[in-house]
Amino acid sequence: MAELTIQIPDELAQRLKPLQNRLPELLWRLLDVSNLPTNYQSPVLAETTDIPAAYQEVLDFLIKRPTPEEIMTFKVSLQAQTRLQALLEKNRSAILSPMELVELDVYEQLEHMMILLKARASTRI
Repeated sequence: MAELTIQIPDELAQRLKPLQNRLPELLWRLLDVSNLPTNYQSPVLAETTDIPAAYQEVLDFLIKRPTPEEIMTFKVSLQAQTRLQALLEKNRSAILSPMELVELDVYEQLEHMMILLKARASTRI
């Protein structure tokens, strides 16, 4: 078995500590959910440290520990929605670049996560 060492923010380390024994399983699940082959290297994250704005918006929102009501009403910014529409249009026309395809995949993953969060939040209102 290989050993992997990464640097993460202290806050993330604290949040992952209770899951320490399950991290390999959780990483496998992440790969399964992302539908990417295990040898895939994201052009977006491999070439830059930038992440899509919508991803940052969702992270910023979740870091604030929103209430179930806030989760239910959350929407990404108009700018992020416009970008998603542009990506979808290019996808329909089959003219997405590899980087744009990865970005669209990120939007899909975010949407799936927010649907699950909103479903769970709705049971707590």
